[in-house]
Amino acid sequence: MTRSLPEAAGALREALSDATRGLVEREALAQMVALAGVAEEHVLVIGPPGTAKSEAVRRIAGAVDGRSFEYLLGRFTEPSEIFGPVDLRRLKEGVVETVTEGMLPEAEFAFLDEIFRASTAILNTLLGILNERVFRRGHTVVRCPLRVCVGASNSLPEDDSLAAFADRFLLRVFVDPVPDPRLEELLEGGWSAESGLAHREHRRIASLADLETLAAAARSCDLSRVRPHLAHAIRLLRGAGISLSDRRIVKVQRLVAGAAAMAGRERATDADLWPLVLAVPTREQQTLARETLREVLALSENAALPAAAEEA
Repeated sequence: MTRSLPEAAGALREALSDATRGLVEREALAQMVALAGVAEEHVLVIGPPGTAKSEAVRRIAGAVDGRSFEYLLGRFTEPSEIFGPVDLRRLKEGVVETVTEGMLPEAEFAFLDEIFRASTAILNTLLGILNERVFRRGHTVVRCPLRVCVGASNSLPEDDSLAAFADRFLLRVFVDPVPDPRLEELLEGGWSAESGLAHREHRRIASLADLETLAAAARSCDLSRVRPHLAHAIRLLRGAGISLSDRRIVKVQRLVAGAAAMAGRERATDADLWPLVLAVPTREQQTLARETLREVLALSENAALPAAAEEA
């Protein structure tokens, strides 16, 4: 049975609360991944290795019982390792088809580490999946159920072609190692995870149907009241020297609508403007954006995404 918007928002809120338990300093990242899943956008995470980036994605996928795919990319990674091997039986018949079972084209959540090390062939195929949710290869054309792809890297690319690919990831999240004051929590949480204690805890689970209810609400969200305030905020950013591409400006509305839906509302308010900061491309610009928009974002809040709203 399909839940109402408030019921679905409540179910996801409870699932997120349980899923992020023990995830030290990564609660905001996990919540941003959930927001991206509702807004049907993608996340780029920048930070050093070993900072629980993949674990955050794994937790969110588990929170809605979704299929996940994760892979560490390298210069010599073959497309078949990501999208699936060619069906040799069909190839003998002169037909190029890909066996996608268990691979990225069939996942709702994807995590691709060191994403900018991938070959041009992989990145070009990924573009179709990220933009259109369609996988194309030879005679294979598959509609992908992908909700969100999280790409990770140690740093932002300097190459123009890679920077253009990176622009397809609307949300930018910058992470650091856990700070000294929270090391005890990290040790305790890590021990529980390593020993399997965390998996024995009873965790509330939402469903992909709940996620779709929220995504549908976001797609039909009434933004008329908040749109003038969003435009004002963008003008303030431009005045501070922070320029967003027209594409990013338009797509930010999806994040605002997603935040409203996750709060159980069909109409966005000023409290939902906080994801704008996450669409700012660089860490330095995000810091400046927070200062510039301090008054505009003073009303920001979200009961379902408290850590993400506070960090933004």
